[in-house]
Amino acid sequence: MSIYLDNAATSFPKPEDVYRAVEHALREIGVGPGRGSHRRALSAGRLVFQAREAAAALFGVKDAARLIFTHSATESLNLAVNGLLEPGDHVVSTTMEHNSLARPLRLAEQRGVAVTRVGADNCGLVDVRLIREAIREDTRLVAITHCSNVTGAIQPVGDIGKITRERGIALLVDAAQSAGVMPLDVNDLNIDLLAAPGHKGLFGPPGTGILHIAEGVELKPVLVGGTGGWSTSELQPDTLPERFESGTMNTPGIAGLLAGVEFVLATGVQAIRRKETALVTQLVEGLKAIPGITVFAPGREEERGGVLSFTVSGRDPVEIGFRLDRDYDIAVRVGLHCAPEAHRTIGTFPGGTVRVSPGYFNTDHDIEEFLRALRSMANAG
Repeated sequence: MSIYLDNAATSFPKPEDVYRAVEHALREIGVGPGRGSHRRALSAGRLVFQAREAAAALFGVKDAARLIFTHSATESLNLAVNGLLEPGDHVVSTTMEHNSLARPLRLAEQRGVAVTRVGADNCGLVDVRLIREAIREDTRLVAITHCSNVTGAIQPVGDIGKITRERGIALLVDAAQSAGVMPLDVNDLNIDLLAAPGHKGLFGPPGTGILHIAEGVELKPVLVGGTGGWSTSELQPDTLPERFESGTMNTPGIAGLLAGVEFVLATGVQAIRRKETALVTQLVEGLKAIPGITVFAPGREEERGGVLSFTVSGRDPVEIGFRLDRDYDIAVRVGLHCAPEAHRTIGTFPGGTVRVSPGYFNTDHDIEEFLRALRSMANAG
């Protein structure tokens, strides 16, 4: 039986309604919103409106128009970084960031933005005091992942948000590993810019993402063009969400995203969180009982997301992943996981780790089969 444990990359399987929603949008709607006044275009517009309202409800966004649809969390992070920062600005970030945030920040540095990167412990947890100490008079943004895609470390975003709000600094949160998986309210956490993919914990298809832009945060668009309206002007409209949604929208993807978000809302984020926490705890305990394995994950359940990494003494992670796939039909992720600085931080660069990320549709039996496979590999040498 095939076992999928790579939900940190893309959640699989999806709720059945997601598959049906995508097919319905392709077969019965077929167009994007704003591309005509006929019934198909109007249906697309209603669908996108419903999806925006549902996602806003999930994240506590009061004005749904300030929730932008993108094609990925990567696009959302690029828009946030490049749309906000100017030469001479200062940013505080960490060494635990995925390249989706790390690379836009490197690009910003090349055009005159200063970036301070705060380190973490060997489980990937960042000390809030270091964030506070790194803030300067010219700091305009703190940019941080909510949950590490390598160790699953949940960063203290709420505490960081209190600091940034007191100092009048914008807070950008990469919620790639937390959106839909753990409670996330932009108001409670003082998040000014929230970026998330649709294809992970929100159970949507690939090619979907969101960016929430808080009231008072002004971004420049990094992509301009047709928005389906305002056609009398060659200038990009100032109104949201149109200002940041140029080009024909991914209506089938957004239809699937709507179905995924509705599944999360109906199931309850807390229920999803409890199940994934239990599976990760089972993993941590099982892995630590196997000789030669080093686990990279915070020690306390409340500090762990749905991801962890491990290494096996004397074994290449690539070999472990290959044999799990070939011999046991178990899918995991190996290598550096697009986060080289995170691996330098925890001491696993350049070889990387084996990453395991169960999802809501995994079972205790899946985890036990995975652990049984590892024990068998360890005994066989």
